[in-house]
Order: sequence, then structure tokens, then C-alpha cells
Amino acid sequence: MQIEITDSAKIFLNELVAKQDEPGLGLRLRVTSPGTPTASCELIFCARDESRADDKVMSLGEISLFVESASLDWLVNAEIDYQEEQTGGRLNIRAPKIKGEAPAGSASLTEQVAWLIATEINPSLASHRGHVDLVNVSDEGVVSLRFGGGCHGCGMVNVTLQNGIEKTLKEKLPQVTAVVDATDHSSGENPYY
Repeated sequence: MQIEITDSAKIFLNELVAKQDEPGLGLRLRVTSPGTPTASCELIFCARDESRADDKVMSLGEISLFVESASLDWLVNAEIDYQEEQTGGRLNIRAPKIKGEAPAGSASLTEQVAWLIATEINPSLASHRGHVDLVNVSDEGVVSLRFGGGCHGCGMVNVTLQNGIEKTLKEKLPQVTAVVDATDHSSGENPYY
């Protein structure tokens, strides 16, 4: 396992757990939503009897850090550091691979479109409580999308599709020839206006 934990982080985490006054208490580290733009690290208290057989265990001095096995690949070259500041301090967990990596140029058009939807398009649509799901990419480069959330039933969906999504996909992926909406907007209940 390649997680670097600085001495200052070890001291801080040991003091934090000691304040809980619970014998055998440690910490659990896991990645939520790995490989997506919303990926994050979660560090929570973990009693010894809550550890799992497949956890990777790291000693931090007096306490143990239990790293969830499903998170290991996402935590390669991760670093946990604690920095003192005027207002207290801050624990930083840096995991450079947590959000995944853009597909290589040799990846399929479907993989490349899915990556752009996850990393650029959906984060933009989230401001309107909306999102799109990839339905299909045809052999001719036609991308079919299904709108959801605040975009489902919205009267501005065609503008979003043509001036936002289609424009972005065509600029970044010249193999995309068109983007079509496969959504039944008449069934939308709470469109965003």
C-alpha cells in the first residue's frame, strides 16, 4: 500500500482518537464514489470489532488505520498530512487517482463520451439539479442521452442539448456527429424553471 502519512498527521490522529476515551478505537479510511468527479475520502472512527478481515491495517503509533480493501487501488500515492494554522489546523488527504483518469485516445468513443459526461457535462447540469445519462453511441457517432432531475421536462432542454452538450462533445470528440435526446419529457414531474 502506498499511502504516505506524515508525522504531524500521525500525532494529530492519535490525539483525536485518544480524546474519544474508547479503548481499541481506530480509524477507517475509504473512498466514496471512486472514479467519478464526486469522489472523496472518508475518514471515520472504527472500533476494533468493526474492522473487516480484508482491511489493510496500518499502524499510526497507538492506533490503527483500517483501509477498506475496495479503496486501495484509488489510494495509490495518497498522502495524509496535518498542517497547523492560526485558526487551529487542517487534515488534508490527497489521493491523485481518486477521480479516475481520462480514457486514452485509443479508448472507444463510448468510453470517451461517458468520461466527458461525468467530468464536464453533469457537473455543469448539477447547478440546475439536472443530469444526463448516456443511452447509446451509434456506429455513426450519434450520441443518445436521457435527461433526468431538473432537466427532465424542462422547456430549455433543446438549448442545453444543442448549445451546451452537443457543442462540447463535438469540440472535444470530432467523431461525434450528432447528439439526440431520448427522454420522454412529458413524464417529468419537477422541471427546473
